[in-house]
Amino acid sequence: MSEANTPDAAALRKRLYWHSRRGMWELDLLLIPFLEHCYDGLGAGDQAAYRALIEGEDQDLFAWLMQREEPDPQFRRIVTLIQQHAENADNDPHRPV
Repeated sequence: MSEANTPDAAALRKRLYWHSRRGMWELDLLLIPFLEHCYDGLGAGDQAAYRALIEGEDQDLFAWLMQREEPDPQFRRIVTLIQQHAENADNDPHRPV
């Protein structure tokens, strides 16, 4: 069984999905597609940065992801990756993967 298919990995994925669902529709449209399409292909450091990012406050994430404020240094790379994915992908969260 690959690591991605272990019960712990499935539980982590479910937890990440629910933490990626935010109180703001705009954030859902950025975070959920990124999680579904990109997260598994990230390196361990970027995955850790994503997990830390989604623990943040909605208003901070919104300001960073909408390029209204510069993200905290530890989140610059992951914010850029999320923004690039949003700019270069069809991000309909209801589209089958």
